[in-house]
Formats: sequence, C-alpha cells, structure tokens
Amino acid sequence: MAVDDQQHGLMLRHQLVSVGRRMNDTGLNQGTSGNLSVRIEGGMLVTPSSLPYEQMQVSDLVALDLKGQPLQSGQRRPSSEWRLHADVLASRPEAMAVLHCHPIHATALACHDRGIPAFHYMVAVAGGDDIRCAPYATFGTAELSDHAVTALVQRQACLLARHGLVTLGSDPEAALRVAVEVETLARMYLQALQLGAPPLLSAAQMQQVHAQFKGLHYGQQTQSPR
Repeated sequence: MAVDDQQHGLMLRHQLVSVGRRMNDTGLNQGTSGNLSVRIEGGMLVTPSSLPYEQMQVSDLVALDLKGQPLQSGQRRPSSEWRLHADVLASRPEAMAVLHCHPIHATALACHDRGIPAFHYMVAVAGGDDIRCAPYATFGTAELSDHAVTALVQRQACLLARHGLVTLGSDPEAALRVAVEVETLARMYLQALQLGAPPLLSAAQMQQVHAQFKGLHYGQQTQSPR
C-alpha cells in the first residue's frame, strides 16, 4: 500500500472514531448503541460491537468487504448492524459513509411507524419531499437492511420503525450533519403535532426548496442555509 493510501486510511479511521464520540455527545445516541461505517477500498470500516465510543481507538475499527468477510485478521467483532451498512453502501455507490443511531425524537416517531412529511422546508435536507420510515424488522437481519435500502431510495436519511435513524453522507461528518438535522426536524414535528396535524408544503413549494439548495450547493458546506 502506498504511503498516501496509508495516510488516507488512517485519516478515515480517526474521523470515524471522532464522529462516533460526537454522535453520543450531541445526544443522538446513548451508550454503545448505534454504529458508523465508511467506505474503503474493497469494502468498509465499521465500528465494533459493544465498545463504548469514549474507549474506542482507531485500531478497534473493523475492516470488512460488503459481504461481511474480514479484510484483516485478528479484528474485533463488528457491529451487529454490519449488514445494514454493507447493503446500504452496496446499493448507493455515491455514498461514502453510513451512520445509524437512536435519537429520542426521531425514534419516538419511528415507534409509531411515522416518517416526517413536508411540514418544514428543511425536510429537503434528506433529499426528497419527506423522510420515510422503513417497516420494522429484527436488528441485524437482511430484512432490516432490505427495508432500509428501499426507504433510502433518492434519500439521504430514513427512520427505522421501532428502532432509530439511518443517514448517508459523503463522509462521516456529512452523515452526522444530516442526522442532527433530522433529529431537530423530528423534535419540531412532535411539538407541532401538539396543536394538531400541521399544514404541509406542496410539491411545487418543495421543488423550489430543492432548487434553492442546489443553487447554494447545499451538502458541500458545514452550515445549513437558514
């Protein structure tokens, strides 16, 4: 492996560990739940199973191909959700990172099999006019990843019924930014529902939002276009 490739691989490992810690620090996740991955040559790096993020080191990350076979010997056991990450990355060649977490508000909606409709223009952050909720399936199963892949068609995020949230990004930082936005939207939506079902933006209005996002090159910047 060339020196540049080694340095890039080490950078990805550091970024994945950093984002995992921030995922918990932001309240998006609790304890050892949730998991992250980033695409590498031949497969992905994924967080290990049952290791607290504050204890995680770059050497703890697990390299797998997209069929779940280890790319290195002597590694830790991968996250129980490795299949979800592998299948999403395989289905979305443009995506470089996947983040899965259990944020309180988004998961509360998912516990009612509810996605997030176009009640607010920032729903467009997930790439469409809504944020879908994938049907329930047992964690770690092919059924779960199949549902997630379908719910993520033309989207950067989806909820998982009775489970949590999945987001995609051009790198782990981008996937984290989308997750923060979706959790914020979920909290606002739950608050809005206290007054009754909120009015929704029309397809034409959302089309204008998408055009504005595209004109601002949204997704290539760190700040939301508020």
